[in-house]
Amino acid sequence: MVTFQATRRRLLTTAAAGGLTAEAVFGAARAQPARKTFVLVHGAFCGGWIWRRVADRLEQSGHKVFVPTLTGLGERSHLLRKDIDLDTHVADVVNLIKWESLDNVCLVAWSYAGFVGSGVLESVGDRVSSIVWLDAFLPANGQRVLDFTAFGKAVQAAADKGETGFGAPGKLPAIFVAERDQAFAESKVTAQPIGTFLQPIKLSGALDRVAKKSYIRLPKFPQPAYDKALADCKNEKSWATFELPEVGHMAMLDAPDHVSALILQAS
Repeated sequence: MVTFQATRRRLLTTAAAGGLTAEAVFGAARAQPARKTFVLVHGAFCGGWIWRRVADRLEQSGHKVFVPTLTGLGERSHLLRKDIDLDTHVADVVNLIKWESLDNVCLVAWSYAGFVGSGVLESVGDRVSSIVWLDAFLPANGQRVLDFTAFGKAVQAAADKGETGFGAPGKLPAIFVAERDQAFAESKVTAQPIGTFLQPIKLSGALDRVAKKSYIRLPKFPQPAYDKALADCKNEKSWATFELPEVGHMAMLDAPDHVSALILQAS
């Protein structure tokens, strides 16, 4: 059984040292009467499809869930073009929140979406009551996604050729996703718009003003930027931190029950 390693200053206490079962957290979360609104934002090369298993579980618990696919990716990959940048993806989520008249939102960002979510908060932070960063970047003003990834050569090569995007990973090892879902995930990933990795983000501290913040680290996936984000969050009283050590980066595929439970508990 997968277990949580969690630090929760406000809500969580563990019955046993070093772990918290999904059944315990999910059961407690289901007992909460209030209907919540979740916006789940995917990472690079992916689309809203990656959240389907988690979204189903949250909806079955009576909550409202939105899983936007960012422009140029997933089922919107036919819209891939040269002028797509980080601002485009921020606008995708901001406009969803505005046009759906959403309020009191729990914004969940995974991986690359840490940049997207940080930008979203600059525009509609007053509509977001809590955030959950799942193995996600926690950028500072002026930083680029490219500053933290191993895709530098691929991005630059694609840019030099005038291409609109750069290729998704061909094979997804266990650090990304369990073997049972590798073929499924590999069939869904698409090229990432180049501009999203090159544009510096503009931040004024809106994320810091969110009252309820949680960071979930998936240490099976090696990424120094996520390790630093976890360490920084542990040192901030306004953050709750969790770890899921036994699943890959695509934890919403590997362990949808556990991810759903943590999102509910953290929201």
